[in-house]
This record gives sequence, structure tokens and C-alpha cells, in this order.
Amino acid sequence: MKVGIVSDSHGRVRTLRRAVDLLVARGAEAIVHCGDFGSAAGIAPLGEAPVHAYAVPGNMDRRYLAELRHEAAAGGATFDLQAVEVPLGDGRFLAAVHGHNEQLLSDLVLGGRFAYVCHGHTHVADDRLVGSVRLICPGALRSPRGRRDLTCALLDTESDRVEFLTVA
Repeated sequence: MKVGIVSDSHGRVRTLRRAVDLLVARGAEAIVHCGDFGSAAGIAPLGEAPVHAYAVPGNMDRRYLAELRHEAAAGGATFDLQAVEVPLGDGRFLAAVHGHNEQLLSDLVLGGRFAYVCHGHTHVADDRLVGSVRLICPGALRSPRGRRDLTCALLDTESDRVEFLTVA
């Protein structure tokens, strides 16, 4: 399965839309947003995607939680306040959180239930193995750290490969 991963769009709806379009064009069968939408309207591109979307809010979304939940439901996206689970179709699951709750992130990584754990918050693109769990941060769609480019990630669970893509 190919999973598109985005995070930290911080109100950049057009940038998020371009990232979703790029990921779908590259074969993404699902899209995961790891939080910090920046506004209730910021979740709209997920509902417009031709694939199922999963999302969690970030620490900057606290005042939009009810609206984000409503917009996610209206667009058909799976939304949870803490973490979402994405079935990968082979008995494995991916979990996504924002990452500002370090204890929750650690529990998901160390719990042994997930093959992949995705997060945002740091604005730093990262892909590493922690024990048997692949920990992935797609970077950021606004104010990336450590590089100039706005990035998202495409995870191919069949080849176990992560590709970071630049969003124009």
C-alpha cells in the first residue's frame, strides 16, 4: 500500500491541496495529515482527495477542534483527537499523531502494535527505525526546519520505502 503523509500545513490550504494532488499522482492510496492545520478550512483538501484521508489535530489547532471534527466528517475523513490508525491491508497498521505529546508518541512507538508511526510537529523530515517500528516525519508544508523545501512523504509498505517529495 502507498500512503501519503503530510503535516504542519498551518493554514496553507493551496499548499496542502498541491501536496495531496502530488501524492495521489504518485499512487497514494490513502493520505495521512499529522496535524497543525491552522484553521477549520485547512482540512478541506483531505475531503476533496479521491482517496481516504486520516487526520489528527496539532497543538496549534486547539481552538478549532470542534470545527475540524465537523469538517473531517463532512469530507469523509477519519479524524481523532489523539491518534489515528490506518489499516495497511496485510494485518499491519500505521499510527499517526501530531508529536507534541511526547509520551503518546513514545507509547505508540514502543507499544509494538504498529509497523509505522508518523508524526509532525518538528517540521523536520525524518525517517528512522526505532526497534522494529519505522518512525516517519514528512517535514512541513509551512516553515520547514533543516531545509528550505516544503515536503511531504510517500510510504510504500510493500517495498518498505519512504520517499520525501518537494511540494512546489
